[in-house]
Amino acid sequence: MAQRLNSVQEFYKDKTIFITGGSGFMGKVLIEKLLYSCSDLKQIIILMRVKRGKNEMARVKEFEALPLFKRIMDEKPEVMKKILVVSGEICEKNLGMSDAHFQYVIDNTNIIFHVAASVRFQAPLKSNIMTNLVATKEVLEIAKTVKNLTVMVHVSTAFCNVEFSKVNEIVYEAAGEPLELIKLAKEMDENAMANIEKKLLGLHPNTYTYTKRLAENLVRNEFENSNLPICILRPSIVGPTLSEPFAGWVDSLSAVNGISLASKKGILRCMLADLSVNYNFIPVDQAINGFIMAAKVFGTTKKISSEIPVYNVTTHEHAVVEYQKFFDVFNSLKFLYPLSVTFWWPNVTFTQNKYYYWFNVILFQWIPAYFIDMMLLLFGRKRIMVRVQKKIASALDAIKFFAMKNWDFNTDNFHNLTKIQSDEEYHMFNLDTKTINAEEYFENSIVGGRIYQDEDPLTTVPKATILIKFLYGLDLAVKSFFSYFMIRKLLMIIGLSSFT
Repeated sequence: MAQRLNSVQEFYKDKTIFITGGSGFMGKVLIEKLLYSCSDLKQIIILMRVKRGKNEMARVKEFEALPLFKRIMDEKPEVMKKILVVSGEICEKNLGMSDAHFQYVIDNTNIIFHVAASVRFQAPLKSNIMTNLVATKEVLEIAKTVKNLTVMVHVSTAFCNVEFSKVNEIVYEAAGEPLELIKLAKEMDENAMANIEKKLLGLHPNTYTYTKRLAENLVRNEFENSNLPICILRPSIVGPTLSEPFAGWVDSLSAVNGISLASKKGILRCMLADLSVNYNFIPVDQAINGFIMAAKVFGTTKKISSEIPVYNVTTHEHAVVEYQKFFDVFNSLKFLYPLSVTFWWPNVTFTQNKYYYWFNVILFQWIPAYFIDMMLLLFGRKRIMVRVQKKIASALDAIKFFAMKNWDFNTDNFHNLTKIQSDEEYHMFNLDTKTINAEEYFENSIVGGRIYQDEDPLTTVPKATILIKFLYGLDLAVKSFFSYFMIRKLLMIIGLSSFT
């Protein structure tokens, strides 16, 4: 006897879903969740960049090998046959697909999830216009051509409206007309674009937030000028999984995750940040459940207002925690789950004073990095530490704007999705952020990051614990010697050297 489907599963039944960005962190979680919980879907078409020596079948095998897909491989491996990988390039006409693949997408697609984007905050303006704006335009052109489109979901970011402290679930006007910016980017070279970048960005701290804002305007304009059923989803800082398919899965080395890794390795010693500001995070599985639910709701109701539906996908105002909470958990786990490769005792100083920040960075990061590279050079080894510090500096520069500002996101549309769920749907597609135990989630995230992102299995913990205890003692010894040396010098200066 066939199992009864809930309304969400019924919506996706026999549907063909086209996904951009399927090889990314969020894209993979979206694919896994759709295949596992909406197994009666017809097909998932994934646009992927060509990899030398790997055909479409090999790309599917890459998914099958991931821990993320283990429950599917254990319980219903046959659904993996519903994946169709098509080669393409999101910045090109028709997304760079072959004529045959393009026609197949046009003839068969019912639902589009446009997840692909460049998250390189500091990328040149021309590059991010091509990836975040031109690609969105190409997806919209395909959506207008698709014969039986039910709904399109455009994934943006909660942080693209930088001049507002209170961000509502509406599209805010961008400085610049999207189509004009696309024309400029295609006609001008990168250097010419760089000359006008600062003027165009205005209050935006980087090209990422600016181009994502422009893309929202482009999508909004298409919604208003055509009959396309489109909605916008804006996730905040996307973290590891809360519970599905298991807690703590992450494989994305984003700016935030990269900084976390540098902290755990002891090579990040100081950071410009206000730990009292809100940590606007969203577990990736809850964000994906929001995507799936929003598509179902809007795909069922179609246009019910003149304004495009927007969802701020982040923690509920009653569940918001400060950055301090995360780092309290981080510090409590130093001895429990240290990394097997650690350069120094992990201890990050947070400050809002840029002069104190630079003093610490030069003394405890750059000078040691140059010293280590000099020693590596003497021993004929490859120099790496200065290059690593440059990457850390770039990542810190990218996020400092967000780490020093409080954001207040209206999440009514997003959290109202729970009100239309049945009990079964509420548990199957959990997006209720009020149920998150922040301390437990952060601990699972840190442990999961060690296992899946850092690829450091828990079997290495005993040896890593010995190393971290040694580094802790060494750190204390060095600080004690340095303090003694400085006090002795000070006493000599003021004429009290007899007391030393």
